Amino acid sequence: MAKPRVLVALSGGVDSSVAALLLKEQGYEVVGVFLRNGVSQAEAGSRHKQGCCSVEDSRDAALVADRLGIPFHAIDMEAEFGQIMDYFVGSYLQGHTPNPCIRCNRDIKFGALWKLADALGAEFLATGHYARIQKSPTGPQLWRGLDAHKDQSYVLFPLPAQRLVRTLLPVGELQKEKTRQLAQAANLPVFAKPDSVEICFVPSGDYRDLLRSRGGLGKPGRILDTEGRELATHQGHAGFTRGQRRGLGFASTQAMYVLDINPETGDVIVGPRSRVGCAEVVVEEFQFFDCALAPGEVWEQVEVQFRSTPGGLPARVHGVGDGVLQVQFQTPAASVNPGQGLAVYRGQRMLGGGWIRQTQFTKPLSV
Repeated sequence: MAKPRVLVALSGGVDSSVAALLLKEQGYEVVGVFLRNGVSQAEAGSRHKQGCCSVEDSRDAALVADRLGIPFHAIDMEAEFGQIMDYFVGSYLQGHTPNPCIRCNRDIKFGALWKLADALGAEFLATGHYARIQKSPTGPQLWRGLDAHKDQSYVLFPLPAQRLVRTLLPVGELQKEKTRQLAQAANLPVFAKPDSVEICFVPSGDYRDLLRSRGGLGKPGRILDTEGRELATHQGHAGFTRGQRRGLGFASTQAMYVLDINPETGDVIVGPRSRVGCAEVVVEEFQFFDCALAPGEVWEQVEVQFRSTPGGLPARVHGVGDGVLQVQFQTPAASVNPGQGLAVYRGQRMLGGGWIRQTQFTKPLSV
């Protein structure tokens, strides 16, 4: 008996290509789809070829689909990606640190793409993410990918449980080296293609180029130290990110880091590494996976992850109420910023995730 139809989001990279390969070998009726964002890396003059979703990647995805003998659709998602770009720019203008890949997963890959899956009669949606979905009697659980160095479960934390039930992540059980070996053995043309390391709609690699093209770098202002002394001036606060060390525009006898950004005045606060520590954060819009944390309850001995790089830090999590949690780091955490996503793990299992609304320094700023 044939397995049901599955829509595979082909990015033109090796991971999603092998996901499609494995599902076809398992007997699923596989349909490939590529999401075009309207950005051409070649037209942008980029010397890099490490993004995704560009016109160039669309060609690679089409070649893979042809090699696998599966139907293929390239879908125009320029308007949807435009909304992600608006969010991205707006976050920097607020002095926050955005995570466009997480928003893309929520709104496009596991959002708008579901409409296409339903229209095509696909029972499942599959991607090349290195993460695992485990079934339990009370609902699906999200677990880290088997390859600890490639784990991508963090970027999936906003997915609702009803979407996870219909999601397949075939490479989550593989080591990356094995993925490439399978691609080469199947003669897939992307088996040696480099991993995506850049934001797909910033082909130059510098996010400031996008900000300049969509209204500028924000409010000019001063660069101040933690005591309020002016060290330099700058042309726009959105050109800085909390935790940034290089390119601050002034010389110093010690390494200085961006600690805080005031979008109203344009002031950027900098200080030495000893001042970057974050003691706790408030997280909102927290989504739980097959668990709960009531107001007043505490999760002890958990790990939290607040950037895409795999791994976490030990923390204590308090339930505040209605999707709001307070996270206390066991040791000061560096470069934790409003706007970032934060996921909570117990061992390999993700308990849930949300968005950082507020941070608290271990040493409060005096300005």
